[in-house]
Amino acid sequence: MSAVEAPARLLVNTVRGARARRSAVSAVALVLTLVIGVGYLVFGSMGVNPAAETMRVRVHLADSGGLLAGQNVTLRGVPIGTVESVRLSGSGLVATAVIDADTAVPADGEVRVASLSLAGEQYLDFRPDRDGGPYLADGAEIAVERTSTPTPLWKTLSQLDTTLAQIDPAQLAAVVNELGVGPEGPDKLAAILDSGIFLASTLDSVLPQTVSLIRDSRQVLGTVAELSQGLGDFAADANAVLTGAEAKSGGYAELLGAAPGTLRALDAMLAQNSGTAAQLLGNLGVVADTTGPRVPALQEFFFPTERDGSTLDAIAVAFHDGGVWGLVNLYPRYACDYDLPRRPPSLPDFPEPYLYTYCKDTDPSVMIRGARNAPRPPGADIPGAPPPGQPADRQTMPTPIGPLSLPLTFAGPPLPPPPPAPQR
Repeated sequence: MSAVEAPARLLVNTVRGARARRSAVSAVALVLTLVIGVGYLVFGSMGVNPAAETMRVRVHLADSGGLLAGQNVTLRGVPIGTVESVRLSGSGLVATAVIDADTAVPADGEVRVASLSLAGEQYLDFRPDRDGGPYLADGAEIAVERTSTPTPLWKTLSQLDTTLAQIDPAQLAAVVNELGVGPEGPDKLAAILDSGIFLASTLDSVLPQTVSLIRDSRQVLGTVAELSQGLGDFAADANAVLTGAEAKSGGYAELLGAAPGTLRALDAMLAQNSGTAAQLLGNLGVVADTTGPRVPALQEFFFPTERDGSTLDAIAVAFHDGGVWGLVNLYPRYACDYDLPRRPPSLPDFPEPYLYTYCKDTDPSVMIRGARNAPRPPGADIPGAPPPGQPADRQTMPTPIGPLSLPLTFAGPPLPPPPPAPQR
């Protein structure tokens, strides 16, 4: 017996036996076909896997939005489970989603009840904001603030009914008649609809700003309505002012007629004094820079402070009872000797003052009056010795001479020339 004869004999005997029992073999084949088909439908097409691990997530909803048990649960549109149940709760609805445990669903993001078409076919879609963890676990809760549902059909129809109620049939018929006058009517209607869709989509993208604009406009218009009476009074007052101005039109004309001559005289005066005006402004700037920081100290001596011991207070104390009263102190006062050249007091000339006059005695107990002890802003420099390289007897710059300056010439009689120095 060869190696092929035994399998061939077994095959022939099997075929003969099956032919003899063909009815039983046909029944078994039909049962196997049924089992395989049902298994394919359940495990292949319907995705039922009894051995797969699942987790349950409770999603709190404000309303169902048409979601029912048995509908799909997706992650960004990819099926990952089914809705086990949709039940009422104290604050709305709770949908229990059975999700494949092997699917990593991020715990944050939005959960939305969406529909495939207008006919319904709702499903529960998880739309996380990122791909990383943390992820949902068995028994997780999704708060109602993170969920959204589509607008129900009844609410859409109700709002559409309210919109249609605002349309006047006669005006709509007039529009339809006007659009049907020429062949361009359908194109115009399409352009109007496209513009309306564009306007609606634009307003929808800025809905919070649009609502705020409408609310603010209402308040502004209400305020304007309340101010209408005030605007009427303002208009009446303005009418009275303009009426008075009209009565004085002759005086205004005379004023305008005299204005050119006045302006020419003013221009001539400015041209005549232009040479000294710049120097005067510079001197006034120096005075302002000097007195400005010392305004607080000056206010202590004059109005309105007039504290005790001020200049006005001392003058007021001296004048009383019909006379001038004063105290004489024979005690000699301490005087400071400035180390500068002395000029004869009888010499009738007008020298410029010395620039560096300071007292060398810095003892605070003697209270020497002068620039060192004068009130000054905090942190200001205290006058002292001349800067290095400057002579101690340096005088200030001469006063600039202008067209209106008074000449300060020598006021005494002509003096003879000084005698020659003796020969040694």
